[in-house]
Amino acid sequence: MFQSKKDTVYLILAGIFITNAVVAELIGGKLIQIGPFIMSLGILPWPIVFITTDIINEHFGKEGVKKLSFITAGLIAYCILILFIGTKIPALITKETVNDEQFYAVFGQGLFIMVASIIAFMVSQLIDVSIFWFLRNKTGKKMIWLRSTGSTLISQLIDSFIVSGIAFWLTGKITTSQYLNMSITGYTFKLMLAIVLTPLIYLGHHLIEKYLHNK
Repeated sequence: MFQSKKDTVYLILAGIFITNAVVAELIGGKLIQIGPFIMSLGILPWPIVFITTDIINEHFGKEGVKKLSFITAGLIAYCILILFIGTKIPALITKETVNDEQFYAVFGQGLFIMVASIIAFMVSQLIDVSIFWFLRNKTGKKMIWLRSTGSTLISQLIDSFIVSGIAFWLTGKITTSQYLNMSITGYTFKLMLAIVLTPLIYLGHHLIEKYLHNK
């Protein structure tokens, strides 16, 4: 059993954080286009990661976020290893199962993207927590929206350009103009979602405070 309610909260938040981060890596190799805008499908779960990061920051401090970020990076690296091994094991060929070419097309080509994303993830998380606590120390417990949005504003700008630059531009999968389009679009999309979902951060804080102080 968990030693306290706070342990339970951290475990739940960690599960949400890790699940969305890993799913984002697995689906990140698919590019989508909405009008003139190019994005990686992997950006869909990231707003949940932002929200969870901010809530963990608020209740468990920078060490709570850093520890979880390193654990998540290790688990993503583990996924890369398993997928790499999986691409090397011959498939049983039947009409109903996935063959080697299909498996590699989905997972094999995404391995380098996942490596790039680990780098971007760790850099952005460390920047995020630093900015968050700089603003937290300036504002105290007030203005949650400012530190949540402010930390995301900077960290995700860096994340968007690193991951698409390493995974797609340096590998020659997209042109420079597509790289800029993809990075700016991805950043704008994530930032807009972070702003729109800010009420969920307040809701999360409220529910956690109510749970922790409910005797």
